[in-house]
Amino acid sequence: MSWLRSEGFVRVALSVLLIVSLYLLSAATENSERFGRLYVWLLLLNGVVIVALLGLILNNILRLVRSVQRRETGSRLTLKLMALFVLLAVLPGLIVYAFSMQFLQRGVDSWFDVRIERALDDALALSQAALDQRMRDMQQRVEDAASELVDVEPAMTPVILGDLREQIRASELTLLGENGQIIAASSIDTVSILPHRPEEGILLQLRQDRPYVGLDPIGNAGLHIRALVPAPSPDGPGSSRVLQGLFPVSPRVNDLAEQVELAFSEYRELAYLRGPLKDSFSLTLSLVLLLSLLFAVWSAFYLARRLVAPVSRLAEGTRAMAAGRYGTQLPPGGNDELGSLVHSFNDMSRRVAEVRDAARRSQALVESQRAYLEAVLGRLSSGVLALAPDGSLRTFNQAASDILSVPLHTGVGQPLSGLAAEHPDFEPFAELVDQHRQGNGTDWRAEIALDTAEGRRVLMCSGTALPGEGEIGGHVIVFDDVTTLIQAQRDAAWGEVARRLAHEIRNPLTPIQLSAERLQLKVAPALDGEAAALLERSTQTIVHQVEVMKDMVQAFSDYARPPALQRRPVDLNALIREVVELYRGEPGEPQLELELADDLPPLMADPGRVRQLLNNLLRNALEAAEPGSCHITLSTARGEGRYADRIELDVQDNGPGFSEDMLNRLFEPYVTTKARGSGLGLAIVKKIVEEHRGTISARNVSHGARITVRLPLDVALTTESGDSP
Repeated sequence: MSWLRSEGFVRVALSVLLIVSLYLLSAATENSERFGRLYVWLLLLNGVVIVALLGLILNNILRLVRSVQRRETGSRLTLKLMALFVLLAVLPGLIVYAFSMQFLQRGVDSWFDVRIERALDDALALSQAALDQRMRDMQQRVEDAASELVDVEPAMTPVILGDLREQIRASELTLLGENGQIIAASSIDTVSILPHRPEEGILLQLRQDRPYVGLDPIGNAGLHIRALVPAPSPDGPGSSRVLQGLFPVSPRVNDLAEQVELAFSEYRELAYLRGPLKDSFSLTLSLVLLLSLLFAVWSAFYLARRLVAPVSRLAEGTRAMAAGRYGTQLPPGGNDELGSLVHSFNDMSRRVAEVRDAARRSQALVESQRAYLEAVLGRLSSGVLALAPDGSLRTFNQAASDILSVPLHTGVGQPLSGLAAEHPDFEPFAELVDQHRQGNGTDWRAEIALDTAEGRRVLMCSGTALPGEGEIGGHVIVFDDVTTLIQAQRDAAWGEVARRLAHEIRNPLTPIQLSAERLQLKVAPALDGEAAALLERSTQTIVHQVEVMKDMVQAFSDYARPPALQRRPVDLNALIREVVELYRGEPGEPQLELELADDLPPLMADPGRVRQLLNNLLRNALEAAEPGSCHITLSTARGEGRYADRIELDVQDNGPGFSEDMLNRLFEPYVTTKARGSGLGLAIVKKIVEEHRGTISARNVSHGARITVRLPLDVALTTESGDSP
């Protein structure tokens, strides 16, 4: 706006200068003499104005071109308005200029038309002819008066001259002698004594017998017709006298003659200056047109920018709104329609900003509620799933993904059946949820067992429909992993059973063994032959079975009351290699493959219990595999993802795998598919894992079964703090 105001001041100054220049130019053309005197100064003044206007226009053009190249707001609209203004100003001006020049040329030429010139010549000739006729008439009167003086005596000559003067209505009548001396005179002017004597040249013309008549100025009396004719003398033809008669000319005729002469002289002057006059008029008209057009073009820049300025501000405000800068306020645009539009824009922007702020507050409140809900769900040990009305997964908590062992974040927005297609272990859970969701919508509870990647899990599920319709409603499912709880209950029960069995069975075993040995000792000497041999076989069988029973009782006792752990740093890989070497010479030549991680950190554990764990797992795998084709793979690795703080040990065989019934009770005591054995091997393994705060899972793979043991890395901290399992 500052440049608009400064350019306005320059415009006023140039306008005043332009008006003064045009006024002087117009005044100078009215007078050729003044025009010639001011010609140089007018050209210099108008040249300065033209150069100033050209400089301002060039500056505006360069500024407009730079604005268009920079794609500034309103530059293209300014360019269009400029083109329109220039077209509207220049085109009519050029048309008027062409017609004006043609009119000027023809108008000046019409002033010097041949007919006018001939009319002036004819008028002048007519005047001259009338004057000549009058002068010849005056000459004839003088000649008639001269003939009357032939017989007049010299004494009577003055009297006769007076009569003749009155008769011919002359103002003065003078008779001159041969040498030009005055003989007699008569004048109407009684004041003047001496008559008006003709010039010597006129007298010389009369001596040559040529009368004279002419229009001569006579003193202060103005123009008079002077007529001189020879006058016969009474002395005979040899003497020569001259009679002069002066006849006054009418003042009106005198004035008309002067005006005709003056007009004719001016016409001649104008005819002589016709070319320069046309040039001066053409130059004046060209300067006026050029100054007017340049001023109009310069004003067009000013007006275009002034008109486009509110539109540019509106465009900038609109872009600010599109960029999210709501609340943008534009400066007032005046009281016209554009000003009203700017006012409406400011009001709209303010209202949008208020709505934006309200939406942000609402969004912040929603985000706060969402964060609060996520925090609550994240701290829950139960899994929570929220489904949309169409059955697609809307949200979940981390516990749900951990319990189901399925990356639920990949299935957000999809139905649970989609996840089940990618994770077959998830299919029973998806079918259970879909079955209840498509039911009557009331609350439901159900128990389901899933064979997950981390082993079989028992889930207690409950669900209900959420209130609301359309996108607001849906279902929520809450489930808990009760596998550990059930297993703990079973372990506690089996521990009590093992303790009672150990207590009840161990006591009679020793008397039975002692009785069998005493019977062999006392009775054997009294028997002979076959009876003695039978007694020996029977007592040995009793003693052997008692020993077996004692080992079984000891196993139950160990399961019920495990020994205290002696933890110390253990290289799990070295311990595995040591135990595996014990089985390389087993019958059937089992193939034992090791895939041990090199960066495995030391494990704080009881090496004796871990060794027992490895023995039980290897022994269980060897007994499950077919003789002669046993292939066992032991691998170790650091856990990943949510198991990053654990060490994983996998034992995989190529046996027939576990049956579905066995998977639910695999780690329970006295559960076995083998004909021999106590069924405590895997139960003790699970016991050892739990003593080290680890987890164990088993599942069937494509060719065999795999048992995974995960031991925490923070066992050392637990041991140092004195926390015993």
